[in-house]
Amino acid sequence: MFTPQGPSLRELAVQALSSVEHGYDLLAPKFDHTPFRTPDSILDAVERALTAMGPFDHGLDLCCGTGAGMEVLRELCRESATGVDISAGMLAVGRDRLSAGSGDRDRNRRDGDRDGDCDRDRDGAAAGAPRLSWVRGDALALPFGPVFDLAVSFGAFGHFLPEQLPGLFAQVHSVLRPGGRFAFPLPAPAPPRSPWYWAALGFDAAMRVRNAVWRPPFVMYYRPFRLGLVRHELERAGFDVELFALPEFGPRPDGSPRCRMVVATRPPTPGHRAAR
Repeated sequence: MFTPQGPSLRELAVQALSSVEHGYDLLAPKFDHTPFRTPDSILDAVERALTAMGPFDHGLDLCCGTGAGMEVLRELCRESATGVDISAGMLAVGRDRLSAGSGDRDRNRRDGDRDGDCDRDRDGAAAGAPRLSWVRGDALALPFGPVFDLAVSFGAFGHFLPEQLPGLFAQVHSVLRPGGRFAFPLPAPAPPRSPWYWAALGFDAAMRVRNAVWRPPFVMYYRPFRLGLVRHELERAGFDVELFALPEFGPRPDGSPRCRMVVATRPPTPGHRAAR
């Protein structure tokens, strides 16, 4: 529908009438050929902003999908990067794509660059790159202890209802080391004069009707995840919250950023050195 390699309208309809888990299993082979994948411009901007806060040892990509965020963690983390997602199909695509030795962003960066032929180990990872792990799990019941210095997430928060955010943020807090950071991009909402405003409004309305008349539900809403609510729930979960403008996207007419990076830090415990 979106590109010759992307899903057809029928395939999207079947996915939309499935559960979140099964729907993404169905969509996984063609997901990277849809507009639902986080754009490289956002991934690159977040990577640049986080580079100044590192280095990091162990990273977590929450709701990693096919691994766009894992490409970011591979550049930022020295020892390991772990992706967790509820969809086995999305994990399989991500694992295969990155174990082949590169991701979409790597190919774009190396296009025409002879230096791209770097040494790789038997799993396809560049020599000296962090170890990559892929875990099937529920973001509301993460199967980890407090082992990560950095957690990121890209484009997944629409799958959580507002009343689920306290549990979600508590789970992230529990898997970060003291001083660890949880970072994600948060674009400003589109103004009513923008066609994107009406597209999001119409999509959310259609999903509410779908979920009222069809089971299993498919939770995906664009509009409820707003900065005020997000900051409040992160602070309630015990995080210190900072906002960083992503200058690559410029300001809105009122001077506010078009896109921010939210960085929520688990406060260091007394006598514990903060993660860097």
